[in-house]
Amino acid sequence: MRIAFYAPFKPLGHPNPSGDLVIAGSLYDHLRKRGHDVRIVSTLRSRWIFWKPWNIVRVVLEKKRITRQLSGKTVDLWLTYHTYYKAPDLIGPDVCSSLRLPYVIFQGSYSTRVSRSFLTRPGFVLNRKALLAADLVLTNRRDDMVNLQRLLDLERLRHLPPGIHPSGFTRDDDARERMRQQWQAGERQVIVTAAMFRADVKTRGLIKVIESCGRLRRQGHEFLLVIAGDGRERQRLVSLAEKELGDRVIFTGRIDRDRMFELYSGGDLFVFPGINESLGMVYLEAQSCGLPVVAYNNGGIPEVVDDGRTGLLTEPFADSRFDEAVVRLLTDREERQQMGVRAAAHIRRRHDLERNYARLEQLLLEAVRHRKNRPEAR
Repeated sequence: MRIAFYAPFKPLGHPNPSGDLVIAGSLYDHLRKRGHDVRIVSTLRSRWIFWKPWNIVRVVLEKKRITRQLSGKTVDLWLTYHTYYKAPDLIGPDVCSSLRLPYVIFQGSYSTRVSRSFLTRPGFVLNRKALLAADLVLTNRRDDMVNLQRLLDLERLRHLPPGIHPSGFTRDDDARERMRQQWQAGERQVIVTAAMFRADVKTRGLIKVIESCGRLRRQGHEFLLVIAGDGRERQRLVSLAEKELGDRVIFTGRIDRDRMFELYSGGDLFVFPGINESLGMVYLEAQSCGLPVVAYNNGGIPEVVDDGRTGLLTEPFADSRFDEAVVRLLTDREERQQMGVRAAAHIRRRHDLERNYARLEQLLLEAVRHRKNRPEAR
């Protein structure tokens, strides 16, 4: 297939890493490796663009440029990754209407709640327009699937579980020994956490981890906390960690994604609350490497962590429950190891990206065939 690809929220190559960018990149890479001609047709970022009227001219010009570029049936399908009220797709629907192209959205999101606010209503209206124009909308979240059914018929919706390449996140015993020596972990259990140090829920989540570990330290528990990531809030987190944990914490800095398996291999459990986390790729990665997870029972986390089998999910902001879950896995070696084995199997069974994207590929081919069979397309 010849595919026009557009990511209105965060274009590929954006300097700020995130799970959203990882998913977009994995989608793009998978389709290219399968032999499809995937063209990035625009890098225009639409985040809050409706409150930046000076950029509307750019949108109009982009539509004209892309329509001209794609005229003459140079592509078979348009694929937009992630449209929602903050960053609606303002280009794809009109271009596809003009050129009679199948319009597919991966990771569409719909919420009527945001229609009530003056600040977010323009984005709600524009995102709704994009969703209604789509031939097919795919999502990797069950909650989004439920919400989208309030707007679209089920035949235009499909759910695909989120995935990773398990082969890239496998426990490595050599890496484990190397990391533990580097950290001077000794016989201590290692709690691993990872996030970007942004001034938002990521840093709030890391603060929760540090504070929880501080309470456990004062209770007499032995462990080492290893924190991976970097960002503007680094000094704030370092200062708090020094106060709460002294020499029982290590900041590794940012680690390239293809080396994260080494971090996970050196750990014994992965702890990160994931405040309102829509998905959380780190939970997939950590489990794939055989680490049980402690996190909040909110957002998309229950869709990737099997509570009681591959990890423990607690009521959000219930600090005592969160602490108890960490202590349970910290002190019960047998349960921790059993959960880790189940976690690795769980990812390979349900969240294997190759298997899930093979289904995506078939759905895209069906969308192309369906559009070609329409009378107006002949």
